[in-house]
Order: sequence, then C-alpha cells, then structure tokens
Amino acid sequence: MLETSQRLLALLALLQTRPAWTGTELAGRLDVSTRTIRNDIDRLRELGYPVDATRGPAGHYQLGAGAKLPPLLLDDEEAVAVAVGLRTGTGVVGLGESSARALTKLQQVLPHRLQRQVNAINSAMEKGPDNTRSNVDAPEIDPGVLATIAACIRDEHYLRFEYVVPDGVSMWKAGSSVTQELPILVEPYRLVSWHGYWHLVARDEQAEWRTYRVDWMSLRMATGRRYRPRPMVDDAYTDFVLRDVASAGWKVHARITVYAPAAEVVSRIHAAVGVVESVDENTSVLVTGADSLELIAVYIGMLGLDFRVDGPPGLIAHLEVVGNRYLRAIGVPKDR
Repeated sequence: MLETSQRLLALLALLQTRPAWTGTELAGRLDVSTRTIRNDIDRLRELGYPVDATRGPAGHYQLGAGAKLPPLLLDDEEAVAVAVGLRTGTGVVGLGESSARALTKLQQVLPHRLQRQVNAINSAMEKGPDNTRSNVDAPEIDPGVLATIAACIRDEHYLRFEYVVPDGVSMWKAGSSVTQELPILVEPYRLVSWHGYWHLVARDEQAEWRTYRVDWMSLRMATGRRYRPRPMVDDAYTDFVLRDVASAGWKVHARITVYAPAAEVVSRIHAAVGVVESVDENTSVLVTGADSLELIAVYIGMLGLDFRVDGPPGLIAHLEVVGNRYLRAIGVPKDR
C-alpha cells in the first residue's frame, strides 16, 4: 500500500484524468478501502483542491473548479498559455497523446473564466500541415491577443484592429496581407496556426474572405457588436489560409514557371508549399512563398523538374549565387 502522501498524489492524478470516479473505482485503483478514499478526499480539500462529491446510486467524485486555480504554481496567463501550447502540441509527432492527456488534466481544474478563454481558443483555432522549418524565427504572440480574438469568434462580435505589413515585405501580388491606413473592421471566424505563425480568417466590410497575420495586427477597443455568422462552406479555413498565404501572406513571394504538367508538380509538393496553376499540358505555374529567399530556393530545388523564375528579382540573384556555388563544388569554373 502506498504511503499517505504518495497516495494523495496518485489520487489527485486520477481525479485529473477524467471527469468522474466512483469511490469503489478509486479504491480499486489505489488498493485501499472506500473509507480511506473518503478520508483522502477530505485531506485534498484541506490542501485547497476542490473535490465535489455526488451521493446516491450514481454517486461519484470529481475535481471541481474553485474561485482560483488549485496550487499548480501557475498564474492565469501561464495557465492559458500552457493550455494553448498543449492544444497545438497535439499535432506534433510523438507528443500528441501526452499533450492531450496533460491538456485534459489542466482543463479539469481551470476556473470557469479561464475555461471560457481556453475553450474559445481551442474551438476557434486550427493547425495547418507541417512542412519544413524556416531559417526565420517565428514571431512571439501575446496570449492575450489570441484570447481576445478567440472570444470575438466565440461571441460572434466584430473585431477592429490596425494592420501594418512590415517594411521590406515583398508582395508578388496584392492579397489579404496589405497595409491599411484606417482601422479594419471584420467578422472573425477562425484562428489557424501554421509553422509558428497565427492567421485570422475573417470577412471584411465588403464581405470578402481575407487572412490576416496576427503578429501584424494591433487590436483596437472592443466593439461589442454582434454579426450574423456566414461561415465558410465545408469549414475550409485551413485550406483557405494555405492558398492565400502562398500568394500574399509571406515576406517573400515567387512565381515559378515549371516545365511539367500541373498534375506532376502537385504530386511532388506538399500542400503547404504553394498553389499550382496549369498553363498547358506541358507547363504549369507554381505560386509559392516563404519568409526568406533561401527557403524558397530549397522548395523549388526539391521539385526535381526544370523551371524558370518569373520573380521576384531577388530570388533570381540568389539562385545565381547558389548555382555558382554548386558549380564550384564540382570543379566547374564560374565562366565556363
């Protein structure tokens, strides 16, 4: 039999793994009597853990939500940040199951006000497909900004913000990610996390679907006004982000003519790389992007197909540098 302190920790862990346990189930798991379980529940309450008890044939114990977090040594902001991180971590290979278990335990004990924040973020967010990492660090996002946007999505409230694309960002064609001088007012629908970047999918004042980089947004005062939701058909928010970012959401965008059928190009790229347009039966165009020229060069080099860079000029210059480097690596002079 476990010592009292060890048993209390084991009991607390069990209570955090699912919503309800009968006294008999807990006694069986810990190899003690139901009377011992009742005594241990009283000890947990004395330590500040709110354990609710329901009597009768369907009687059970469950870890409740108190006026403040139980002694997990997390403040409110940290608890929300951990919950969001665990939600995102469920898509990481090797961490999915453990992240889901940890998230379940944390959500069981969150006070109601924090549960609403976390639930709003979880229901409002999606995660795009992983591809390769970038040589540019992802921006840090204030959890409070995510919580505010997610709450507007949950409550169907208009969102107002200023949107500024940083200097030096090259746009191959105009799209959602364009600077606007006046505050933008949108109907927010979904937050999509992809490669460490957060994108908001929303309808603008012209009822057009747009994506907005959250790290380029500065939130203004809450409107408190509700909109009539008109969601995207088939809940295709993640696919929309991938298509839109490929053409207008990266710091660097490129248009590549590939000398191969569109179907052949599509079969060789990840969905996160870009959008393929057919020109004729032997030619297609790949619209792609990244936050650095180096990463785009890697993408198109992995195609294994002949291509021509239509733009931007910086990518052409970078490929010339890389091409000469490869030639020197095999002993071919630059001006052969």
